Amino acid sequence: MLNLASAAKREASMEMAKFLLQIRAVKLNNKEPFTWASGRKSPIYCDNRITLSYPHVRNFIRQEFVKIVESQIGPVDAIAGVATGGIPQGVLVAQELGLPFVYVRSEAKNHGMGNQIEGEIESGKSVVVVEDLVSTGKSSLLAVDALRAHGCVVNAMLAVFTYGLDVATKNFEQAKVPLYTLTNYNDLIECAVNLDILNRAEIESLREWRQDPGKWSADRGGAC
Repeated sequence: MLNLASAAKREASMEMAKFLLQIRAVKLNNKEPFTWASGRKSPIYCDNRITLSYPHVRNFIRQEFVKIVESQIGPVDAIAGVATGGIPQGVLVAQELGLPFVYVRSEAKNHGMGNQIEGEIESGKSVVVVEDLVSTGKSSLLAVDALRAHGCVVNAMLAVFTYGLDVATKNFEQAKVPLYTLTNYNDLIECAVNLDILNRAEIESLREWRQDPGKWSADRGGAC
């Protein structure tokens, strides 16, 4: 039996998954797979920027992130957003908590001040990083590396959605960064089934991809 905290977390995850499907932030297509920036083919594409256009979804994300910070992470000195998807939600969370905000580029600018971290934060300050989604985790963890190189202490990362890939779990464990997400691939698929969005063949294909994304992609001409 789930305890109250676990039950509430599960309910919030399914609610978040439903929102993503209803506003079409998540798109599912087995016949014409999406191509990620890495070249990998996938039957699923998640664009959480769309959530910003829906106040009730945007507010839900903000408040769930705030709950996690207050109940599971504890006091921190600042919020940092990963450019670009993590910036708007990071600002909202920082505003709600009354904390300073900075954002982290994927690499330092090659002009102007040459900053990678934009905003003011002192060495030694504790930070929670906000991201929109996590696939392998590599690009998200570049922000953690930049903050640590600046002397900051990264307490955790928050993300709206994770594909739940084993490689991401490994990358976050190696980086020693706790990852908290509002929903995940398995709950998203379950929600899609409950809403009668997927047929049996589509469900099987999505589960096949989740078991071995590299092979699924290579079989369809993408990167493995």
